Amino acid sequence: MEQLYKDPCTLRRMREGPLGAYVDVFARQMLNEGYARTSARYAMQLVADFGRWIGRRRIAVWQVTAEHLARYLKHRSRQGHFRSGDEAISQRLLGLLIEQGVVAQEPPRELTPAEQMEAEFRYYLEHERRLAPATVFYYLEFVRRFLAHISRSDGEVRLDLLGAADVLAYVRQEAARLHHAKRAKMMTTAMRSFLQYARYRGLIKTDLRTSVPTVANWSMSSLPKALSSDELQRLLSSCEQETAVGRRNWAILLLLARLGLRAGEVVSLTLDDLDWAVGEISIRGAGTPTDRLPIPVEVGEALADYLCHVRPTCVSRRVFVRIRAPHRGFVNSAAISTLVRRALAHAGLDPAHKGAHLLRHTVATQMLRQGASLAEIGELLRHRNQQTTMIYAKVDLDLLRPLALPWPGGAS
Repeated sequence: MEQLYKDPCTLRRMREGPLGAYVDVFARQMLNEGYARTSARYAMQLVADFGRWIGRRRIAVWQVTAEHLARYLKHRSRQGHFRSGDEAISQRLLGLLIEQGVVAQEPPRELTPAEQMEAEFRYYLEHERRLAPATVFYYLEFVRRFLAHISRSDGEVRLDLLGAADVLAYVRQEAARLHHAKRAKMMTTAMRSFLQYARYRGLIKTDLRTSVPTVANWSMSSLPKALSSDELQRLLSSCEQETAVGRRNWAILLLLARLGLRAGEVVSLTLDDLDWAVGEISIRGAGTPTDRLPIPVEVGEALADYLCHVRPTCVSRRVFVRIRAPHRGFVNSAAISTLVRRALAHAGLDPAHKGAHLLRHTVATQMLRQGASLAEIGELLRHRNQQTTMIYAKVDLDLLRPLALPWPGGAS
């Protein structure tokens, strides 16, 4: 509190009232997460005002609920003092009171049968199959839609009434909606996984996995989408490095464009993964051995600049955090793909695919054109299966040209 207020009378007044015992902890949280002094002081004023509000209504602190906070915010709005961030501050206060053991945590909302089944399937994927978080996310997205589709009007889910025709009709309907072969293929994989789980749990009597049709998606049927050398240089040259956000994004783009990291790997990168003594970075994957890659000079300089001069001081061990408070790591890999899309738009580039994986493909195709072998590419990209790397063989046109059959009728 002394970092926010110097006047002893103000400090004494803030520490009085029903919530006075918790204001110091609340202030420390705000400052640790990087909120500006003015923002933290506004939050403290709101907490003090809420304390006076419950005091006038003779509501003890241990009786405070989310409903009381909602009523207070309505009162504040009627007084003309409401701001867009007030609800977040009130939720933070309630979380603190629960964490301190003052307020009992409200019992969670009772899950619907479909939500309960989804939660149990999630546990199976995470703890028994130990799938990567991104895989779990996509599987649940498709299974959630399927459970909503088969739920009855009373909310009950009767998997035991499912037949092969029901599964076939649903998969065909979803495949038509997705309009993308890879997404449809992922949907069918998720469906087979869920139906296998349902059989394993005894929720269905017959094995319905065979009723899920195969999506036509021939292996090696397409070329990997990548930027040319000139386009990559244009992308990196257009990156703003005058602002804190720009310098952070510059370091992220270089990790993607020079080392071919996946978006999720950038998100989960921690300070402990950077070994400056030997110049290596550790990449940790779910259920896979830790890989160690050398840090190129250009990447190391960008990381060092970001960590020494840009990264906010915070308790998070993530390498990349929000520049604005609260200083936390990115929620998921979608944030990295969004960053890449914005960088491409800023550079005036409009490739068919605009996610973070575009730069991973670019690393591979550039290595191939510079004479690297497929084995070396697979080693850098950490492919567990050689077949994954084979798609880049089609990019080497000089190697493929002698294999091409002559055009019937000869050249015109």
